[in-house]
Amino acid sequence: MAALLTNSSLMMCPHGGMVSAVSANTRVQTAAGPALRSSDTFLIVGCPFIVGLVPHPCVSVNWVMPNVKSQVMSDFTLSEASVGLCVAADQAVQGAVLITFTQPRVAGL
Repeated sequence: MAALLTNSSLMMCPHGGMVSAVSANTRVQTAAGPALRSSDTFLIVGCPFIVGLVPHPCVSVNWVMPNVKSQVMSDFTLSEASVGLCVAADQAVQGAVLITFTQPRVAGL
């Protein structure tokens, strides 16, 4: 089983921008913070991506493959095995989110 993501998990866009998670989960807490859900807000800051000469940074993450057997508050949780796509302001997909660290104690399917 893969470790669950929390708002303390370290995630980046493929270009090095940092993902910041804001969770509305008030029911399931880990030692590292609330368990993240696919409906939570994921903002990306500091993405340096440029198309030609025009900045085209990643700004958010859309989760396309959450944990389908684990839910919190009627929404699917996220783990290291989940797949999220980094998107620009115009919703152009710019690559998959990179999960570099998460809490190791709580896992989900």
